[in-house]
Amino acid sequence: MMRSILLVDDEPEILAAWRLILESEGYDVCCARNGVEALACVAAHVPDLIVTDWMMPIMDGAEFCRRLKSMPQLVNVPILLHTAVPPANIASKPWNVCLLKPTGADLFLTTIARLCGPEH
Repeated sequence: MMRSILLVDDEPEILAAWRLILESEGYDVCCARNGVEALACVAAHVPDLIVTDWMMPIMDGAEFCRRLKSMPQLVNVPILLHTAVPPANIASKPWNVCLLKPTGADLFLTTIARLCGPEH
């Protein structure tokens, strides 16, 4: 069973680069450019992991994470926050891990493997 990852970032180069790396590692990858597109993706298919940027147009990471946690089928999906600017003063952090951009591929992949858990 292939692990599925939803990548959310408003920078097309970042999406393209990580998609290539993750697909070469055997992950099934879906991409979205903002929270609105990402919500459409998760409505169609619940991923094993969501990797999201924080600063995005239309719907940012904060609102996207808040919406995810309000959906029963997505409550247990881990969230990896991948951002250049760490969110400040957030009482209840709606993500599991926060990595600061630029993140090296090794750290990114080991973090993703840990969050996705063992293969089924």
